[in-house]
Amino acid sequence: MEEWLTIENLERLEAYYRTLGPFIGIFLPLLEAFLPFIPLVVIVVANVNAFGLFWGFLFSWIGTVLGSYIVFLIVRKYGRHPRLYFFTKNARVQKFIKWVDMNGLSPLFVLLCFPFTPSVLVNIVAGLSNIRKHFYLAAIVLGKMVMILLMSFVGHDLTALIKSPIRLALSALAIIALWFIGKAVEVRLNKRVERDLRNIDKR
Repeated sequence: MEEWLTIENLERLEAYYRTLGPFIGIFLPLLEAFLPFIPLVVIVVANVNAFGLFWGFLFSWIGTVLGSYIVFLIVRKYGRHPRLYFFTKNARVQKFIKWVDMNGLSPLFVLLCFPFTPSVLVNIVAGLSNIRKHFYLAAIVLGKMVMILLMSFVGHDLTALIKSPIRLALSALAIIALWFIGKAVEVRLNKRVERDLRNIDKR
């Protein structure tokens, strides 16, 4: 692995990725919205290193916004179909939907800003809720912009990261910190959902 991970090999890989053009830079983050096990941070880092900070960020942002909004629209149209009953009636999903309808768009926007939060769940819940389409699109555009900017700045110069162990370690710490912050926000929102719904049931 160490023998393969050289500056020359990384540059060749970046050059090959660049030859695939903007399509691949937009398509991969779009695909991640449907297949959340694909690591979005790896796609963003590949984009900004192959196409530069601005274009790499732009392609990643366009792709993830399109993917998230398409998932939202599909769920909005077909999410209550009887064949999807087993999923949409999941207790956690139903609680989140009810709470979102009570509290509006703000908590979803916060979740969309952080990497590693379950964006597919956010898109599904938004699709099943009563949030208006254009409001959710605005939340995706702004929230994903924050998230992709964070990822882009952390990993935009992979060659320099490999050359500088200190910078590499700081970047790794930044990614880990973003993961913990995102999970902390998610846990806090889940607790708030449970508390608010319990208070409603007591009334």
